[in-house]
Amino acid sequence: MIAPDKKVGPLRRLGRTLRLNLFRAINRQEMTAHGVRIGCGQDIPRSVRSSLFKGTYEEFECELVKRIVRTGDHVLEIGTGIGLVSLLSTRMAGEGNVLSYEANPALEEVIRGNYERNGWEPNLRMRAVTVDGGPLTFYQNENIVSSSTIERKLEQREITIDSDPIAEVIGRHRPDVIVMDVEGAEIDLLTAPDLSGVRAIVVETHPHIVGAEATDAMLAHLHAQGFETRAFRHKTCLLVRD
Repeated sequence: MIAPDKKVGPLRRLGRTLRLNLFRAINRQEMTAHGVRIGCGQDIPRSVRSSLFKGTYEEFECELVKRIVRTGDHVLEIGTGIGLVSLLSTRMAGEGNVLSYEANPALEEVIRGNYERNGWEPNLRMRAVTVDGGPLTFYQNENIVSSSTIERKLEQREITIDSDPIAEVIGRHRPDVIVMDVEGAEIDLLTAPDLSGVRAIVVETHPHIVGAEATDAMLAHLHAQGFETRAFRHKTCLLVRD
């Protein structure tokens, strides 16, 4: 079952609000988060910028990545966003060991710019990852956190994008760790392929999109493959196989 969200204390909420107001007031354009430099200028959506200022952007994914990724690991990241988790994974595993996929073409310049800030080159594929590897419809929203391969009945623009099949991607990259945030597509992507070589998975679940029953069934499938749930932070799950 999906774990309940942990409440944030009033002092921590106040600290986040003060950070947000300060960084907005000085129009902060770049900051350091989780040991990497990240752009936070006007070229990213206001909601993402606010989360960066408050220190809450992808905080649970970052927490679990820091917990599980080791030097030398091969990491497969599906759903790169602006690149923060990708950069953190690169810092933990080493440059060249992280393969990142992002389906939203509007984010390529942002991702590459953030890698350049850190003096690294991304191993980046601007494509979706699917079960069959065929083209698909991508629902592009002005707010990147709401863009998805799943129709969410929001104000979206439909575009057609290419994809790589998940089994081929895993077979080629041979990841030790998979990091995934794909707005509901995790249900198919984590139940279809052979994951026998994967040590750990960090996945943000989306029961509000696909339903709690489908999410629970996906986790049950992974448990049957030998993975154990080691942590559940907000809706982000860490599964590990010894």
